[in-house]
Amino acid sequence: MITKIVDAFFGCWHQRYSFPISIRSRSRNASRPSTAASLTGMYVVCLDCGKELPYDWKEMKVIGSPSEARHYAQELAARQAA
Repeated sequence: MITKIVDAFFGCWHQRYSFPISIRSRSRNASRPSTAASLTGMYVVCLDCGKELPYDWKEMKVIGSPSEARHYAQELAARQAA
């Protein structure tokens, strides 16, 4: 309860991440892929709050903001269309 109130005012800075995790199409434990991983196939987890964030292995960076995720999705669609 108190954590939610603090997060509402200050939020998490997402500065500490897990090692990038890739999803496997036939994983027996993953009945539903992570929404963060649906963009790139990989994700990291914030070690402070537990939020999953998309990760681009080729660029070696976390895709943190929604606008950055939209931009990445548009570039990915353009590359696949070509």
